[in-house]
Amino acid sequence: MSVFTPLSTEQAAAWLEDYELGTLEKLSGITEGVQNSNFFLDTTLGRYVLTIFEQAPGEQLPFHMQLLAHLAGQGIPCPAPVANRRNEYVGQLQGKPAVIVSRLPGSAESSPTLAQCAAIGEMLAKLHLAAQTCPVQLAHQRDIAWCACVAMHLEPWLDQDDAALLRDEVRYQQSARPTGLPRGIIHADLFRDNVLFVGEQVSGLLDFYFAGVDDLLFDLAVTVNDWCATATAGLDAERSTTLLAAYGRWRPLLASEQAAWPTLLRAAALRFWASRLYDHHLPRPGELVIERDPDTYRSLLLARRALDSRHACLATATRAASISYL
Repeated sequence: MSVFTPLSTEQAAAWLEDYELGTLEKLSGITEGVQNSNFFLDTTLGRYVLTIFEQAPGEQLPFHMQLLAHLAGQGIPCPAPVANRRNEYVGQLQGKPAVIVSRLPGSAESSPTLAQCAAIGEMLAKLHLAAQTCPVQLAHQRDIAWCACVAMHLEPWLDQDDAALLRDEVRYQQSARPTGLPRGIIHADLFRDNVLFVGEQVSGLLDFYFAGVDDLLFDLAVTVNDWCATATAGLDAERSTTLLAAYGRWRPLLASEQAAWPTLLRAAALRFWASRLYDHHLPRPGELVIERDPDTYRSLLLARRALDSRHACLATATRAASISYL
């Protein structure tokens, strides 16, 4: 979440008249994140989040809104979209698509406990299962084809080593990433700052705007790479084992997924290194914008590449999953 499009209290109050949410009491910009403009809206009837979309094409937003409505109806703690007086989820504000969703309780945890790692593993599996019955579909937009396109655009901005690493990993993923893995709608961005907790319980999953159909294992790899990374870009065995075991109790991994685990960890690292490089070298102007350090995911990608595939294997059983590392 972030703010690229300025919005005054008067502008927000006028736009809010199209909703049955009471009158505006407070508007505040949200600084976290890097993609869209986000604001907290406090009204006489409740607390909400307003998002102005800076990049997402209009045709993607109906999918995202229907997905959120579907998941909320299935008991997944995600923001529920609010329709305006014309029963539309998506409106126009400052000439851009905008939506209002419910504001969820809780706070993000930068240093999650083992219990919280277990909770997010279980919740991710439940999300994957609940999304199977979603009546709308959309391909994941930041797949390997997107990474390859970004790598091409970035090459003039990178030093020789980074350009070579990016090219090499794109080629590897294009040739080595297996096909035929279980697919479905994934969150695709389930970082720690996109999850809210009340105590040890997950109270909210945020920022579904990269969601789309892809390998379910890719979503798990994105989550493990963020939640279980050590200070030196390795993977913490205890946190990883706990998260994977909790996920596996709800959706046990197939043998093909276990074999593909090292490759998908690399794919997840590549995707976020590429996006952070792009945001660093080709930034958009914006207020209250937090830039993510690309070097974090460069180090993480190098660490995942260094894992010996014979030891980076995932083992699952009926009630547990575990991983061993170098």
